[in-house]
Amino acid sequence: AVIGGEATHDERMMLRATVAGNPQPLIALNDVVFTRTALSRMVDVSVWVGDQFLTTVKADGLIVASPTGSTAYNLSAGGPIVHPALDALVITPIAPHTLTNRPIVIPAERDVRVVATGTNAGDEIYVTFDGQVGDMLGPGDSVAIHRAPYALRLLKPASHGYFQVLRQKLRWAE
Repeated sequence: AVIGGEATHDERMMLRATVAGNPQPLIALNDVVFTRTALSRMVDVSVWVGDQFLTTVKADGLIVASPTGSTAYNLSAGGPIVHPALDALVITPIAPHTLTNRPIVIPAERDVRVVATGTNAGDEIYVTFDGQVGDMLGPGDSVAIHRAPYALRLLKPASHGYFQVLRQKLRWAE
């Protein structure tokens, strides 16, 4: 279909994350996930959007997802489905320890900063990028997450619409 000129493409926003103290940014298509290590019971993180404090999250974890990642781990954690054409980020707590911590959708031009706020030596948090690469965070360490400066181009058959794929993936109307 591609060679025959019968394919279409989607542009998918990607995430660029920088761990404080590491000048090498990491790129993720789906999400940046903060989870606990074997020694800590929950993540304790402060979340900033731009220069504004959003909230402190005490939960089993935290997900910052792109629209593409909204149908991955984010969806399993109770986050919303975001159409891939939207220029947005999703911040979703995983099993929050208070009922008031809820997923939020923010404009993608806003930077997200997650700061590990635990104060004990055993409060390490593990951050992963698309579940592939990770790093350990200690108290006070932070991760800055932004829209990547480039997008991923996905080629697909012209007959494959987003809602068709979503219906099949989620088995809607079965």
